[in-house]
Amino acid sequence: MARVVLTTFGSLGDLHPYVALARELLARGHRPLLATHGSYRERVEAAGIEFHAVRPDLADFGDPAVTMRRAIDSPRATEFVVRQLVLPHLRASHEDLRAACAGADVLVGHVLTLAAPLVAEERGMPRIHTVLQPLSLFSAHDPPVLSTSAASRWALRLPPAAWRPLWALARAGSRPWLRGLDALRTEAGLPAVCGHPLLDGFSSVLNLALFSPVLARPQPDWPPRTVTTGFAFWDRDEAGGDMPAALRGFLDAGPAPLVFTLGSAAVWAAGTFYREAVKATALLGRRAVLLTGPRTAAPPVPSRRDVMAVPYAPHSELFARAAGIIHQGGIGTTGQALRAGRPMLIVPFSHDQPDNGARCVRLGVARVVARRRLRAARLASELDALLGDPVVRARAGQIGARVRSERGASAAVDAIEAVLAGG
Repeated sequence: MARVVLTTFGSLGDLHPYVALARELLARGHRPLLATHGSYRERVEAAGIEFHAVRPDLADFGDPAVTMRRAIDSPRATEFVVRQLVLPHLRASHEDLRAACAGADVLVGHVLTLAAPLVAEERGMPRIHTVLQPLSLFSAHDPPVLSTSAASRWALRLPPAAWRPLWALARAGSRPWLRGLDALRTEAGLPAVCGHPLLDGFSSVLNLALFSPVLARPQPDWPPRTVTTGFAFWDRDEAGGDMPAALRGFLDAGPAPLVFTLGSAAVWAAGTFYREAVKATALLGRRAVLLTGPRTAAPPVPSRRDVMAVPYAPHSELFARAAGIIHQGGIGTTGQALRAGRPMLIVPFSHDQPDNGARCVRLGVARVVARRRLRAARLASELDALLGDPVVRARAGQIGARVRSERGASAAVDAIEAVLAGG
């Protein structure tokens, strides 16, 4: 069977789909290897997947609170991620990924694994590109919402002819960031690329859109050979375990709670999110579960008997038992909330989060609150309206059933196997 190397870069939302793909490949008799940040070794190996560390390690970024705030809580967050977190480590990433791909039959890469195209070309093997969210397809026919501002929502009314020059400007403005990548290609004896490695880094072989079609339908300007698979879900903790027994006991002891989470990245810039959450639940007279991330990430929250705070719990288990889910709009969290079939209140930070939130609003399953308006009274008011709306509850249940029926990891591996078979 085939040796398949999967490589990714980023937070748990960027890791878990590739664990899901690797497990599906393994179940079919293939030999998957997951190549990514060394900090994820324990989590990947606990899932039964062979691991290869690819620099940078998460520890190389310094204080996670400082780094994550700049990476998600800044007007130039995307530029910071690319120019400060990805590109300075490109040569090391290239070296490590080349070693990981020894004997590989195919390489499956993430949008930020910029060394993947080089390694695939050097080794003469097929490369499969993946995107985790609709924004990463940069469509002029289905443009993204880039912030929670009214101007960003107004921009959705612009026709494709207006969006094409906007994307061209984005290409022109950010293409100089990638000169180091151009230099590395030259040193490797590879031809120069005219396109934008980030915005145009799609594969001529296969592009996997690893999200549900309920979020975005195929568009005329999507790259050829793009397959929308559905979400590829995996959400075990670092030891591969299930929901903590104490949390299970809390859930069993009373009505379905509200669940508040900021994922694994935005939690480092939580600010007053959890404090306002506790106050809002008190105003509503509801129970709550707070997923607060590492002990050093979120500030302490007031202790109450009807509120339980835990660092992490598998979303697939917890969200299904929630009355509503309040989150940052990261694509991994969004996918799990959609699958659970529960109403959502989304508080976007940056990157794809405003767009994911806007798509959920258009689906009729969510509301969005801007971070600057994140106060307990506003939270309580929005949640009261959201949870009291039978149309939203019914729609969330319908969408949940559709997402649960999808076979994201299986459909993705079907497409990978077609490439391996020469299809």
